[in-house]
Amino acid sequence: MSLHTLSVLVENKPGILARVAALFSRRGFNIESLAVGTTEHPEISRMTIVVNVEELPLEQVTKQLNKLINVLKIVELDTTQSVQRELLLVKVRADADTRSQVLETVQLFRAKVVDVAPDAVTIEITGNRDKLDAFIRILEPFGIKELVQSGMVAIGRGARSITDRSLRAIERSA
Repeated sequence: MSLHTLSVLVENKPGILARVAALFSRRGFNIESLAVGTTEHPEISRMTIVVNVEELPLEQVTKQLNKLINVLKIVELDTTQSVQRELLLVKVRADADTRSQVLETVQLFRAKVVDVAPDAVTIEITGNRDKLDAFIRILEPFGIKELVQSGMVAIGRGARSITDRSLRAIERSA
């Protein structure tokens, strides 16, 4: 099994997220990461879905996704041909003795302190999974109090846009 990142353009309509997630669930696939948001066109949303599956079952699910009426386009994004990022917010213990070490780590990873309390700091960092995992490992000895991580968002490299043709398809059907 291997990780696959799908960029799925859908009409921005109620219920489409549930239908897409249900399709993966019925096949017994676990969605590793899911992020959804509107695109530069308010009537189109982009789902970035990361799944850990073999090629053939993924191809079958992709064909079934294409049959859903509100699905406009599906593209599998190769890690070398796309920019992929996740957001992590982490609250870490940082008392008077350890605060300077925590702040050095923040600088080293090009993260940002977004909240400060007498005994903790909250840090924001973006990057790929490996960078975020390394950051967490470095902070663990200080004591992680709380952590939240977004799903992956991804976009293809270069000037081409996958939303242009999809928008024209919506306009023709209207």
